[in-house]
Amino acid sequence: MPGLMTMMALAPSTLSVKRCFRSKETPGTTVLLLTKRSSSSSAHLLRRSWARGAATATATAIRDEQELMQRLDEDGWVDRHLLPLLTPVEEAWQPADLLPSFAASADEQRSKVAELQARAAAVPDDLLVCLVGNMITEEALPTYMSMGNRVAGASDATGCDGHAWARWLRGWTAEENRHGDLLNRYLYLCGRVDMRQVETTVHHLLRRGMRAIPRPSSPYHSLIYGAFQERATFVSHARTAGRASRHGDACLAKICGVIAADERRHEAAYTKASARAFETDPDGLVRALAAVMRAKVTMPGELMTDGRDEHLFDHFSAVAQRSGVYTAADYGDMVEHFVRRWKVAELGADLSGEGRRAQDYVCGLPRKIRRMEELAQDRAAKMEAQSVRFSWVFDRPVRTL
Repeated sequence: MPGLMTMMALAPSTLSVKRCFRSKETPGTTVLLLTKRSSSSSAHLLRRSWARGAATATATAIRDEQELMQRLDEDGWVDRHLLPLLTPVEEAWQPADLLPSFAASADEQRSKVAELQARAAAVPDDLLVCLVGNMITEEALPTYMSMGNRVAGASDATGCDGHAWARWLRGWTAEENRHGDLLNRYLYLCGRVDMRQVETTVHHLLRRGMRAIPRPSSPYHSLIYGAFQERATFVSHARTAGRASRHGDACLAKICGVIAADERRHEAAYTKASARAFETDPDGLVRALAAVMRAKVTMPGELMTDGRDEHLFDHFSAVAQRSGVYTAADYGDMVEHFVRRWKVAELGADLSGEGRRAQDYVCGLPRKIRRMEELAQDRAAKMEAQSVRFSWVFDRPVRTL
């Protein structure tokens, strides 16, 4: 009865079917007893109808995206273009390569640790807070691997699947796993932070998980988010390395530098895969990009807490912004970078009406982000200095504004 349902939805005074019964006057026919339906019930019908339509469209889109992921695997594209970006295990650095060795004599080991601690003593608290926040984010790797296993067409169903996407996910995880290990050991050895509070924060974050991208099972959303997230972590670690070097901690500078190099390779992989998908399905990709941008690319450590400060991530982010380790301007630069890298402005005839609207939105976003950043800086300049006590650094106050 689609015609009747449409009229019921659109009529100013909506009608609804209350009951069906046989007509005595006209045998063999069915008469509908119609009653007034409130506008709220009409709105409920519209919402349910829209939700069913949206769910069907989403399922169809993800099925199409899954087919593309499977084609990229089956034709060898992932093997040729992504897997070579992973470093062979025999050639990869390990945390033990960058920290004092316990294989050395006791005197030599104590001397190396004392040297590390002497250099770390010059690192300011704001940089330590940024370092701890980055380390905690890296340590939540189990959550990220579980998210990767939700992606249609790329999941590792058995834990040892042989297809290329599964091998990529495990290889990426293996490389990322070294980042948290290395930063954790440096922080433990340097003696500048309260490791129990740091470890408690990691524990909380793993229990809390992360806010997912708009469609966690969507390959398009996952590839786009991966490209943005890897670039953001590259920027953050590279900036930390630069500041550590300026403060005389060569060990920390090298640690953050090798991690940044890994993130750069991983960014290249997700960027390349997204570009390949843009070539095949430009309309689907630009709509996915707009959806991810509207939802905002949040850091995976957004839900962190030390059990005391429920706004810990906001405070950590404010310190990173003020210290220049990672800023809102960097986010605008990233959007502009990917719009240019994926040639979003050049997409044309293959776009639907929705695709063109998504293109306009994404291409105009860097300018809006920069304007918002300018306004935020103007407001901050008029405000008094503010500090927050971080349990990570034994409750010492650190400037957030």
